[in-house]
Amino acid sequence: MATLAQTSTEEVFKASRLTKGNLFFPTRIVVGPLRVSRIKPRLFGNTEESIAINAVASVQISTGVFWSNIRIDSSGGSDPITSHGHRKKDARRIRDLIEGHQAAAK
Repeated sequence: MATLAQTSTEEVFKASRLTKGNLFFPTRIVVGPLRVSRIKPRLFGNTEESIAINAVASVQISTGVFWSNIRIDSSGGSDPITSHGHRKKDARRIRDLIEGHQAAAK
């Protein structure tokens, strides 16, 4: 399985290793002008989900004391991209990038 090639216009946000499920293989959210992706590394390979920027319907951020959970819904009705264990400012930056890329595409 091929992974996304990171370009200079993409930003990568890594979940904290201190959160459940991220100790050895932390989840990464990659936001670019064309798509937002969730990459979950495994011992052998990784699992990757992506939604086209123009198909993102909403971004929901749930903040706790230390970490934030992110849910990115698709307008196409597919399963949302969810990730937990991100810093609050990273979660807000992810939302702002997605909204910025959507506005630039119009």
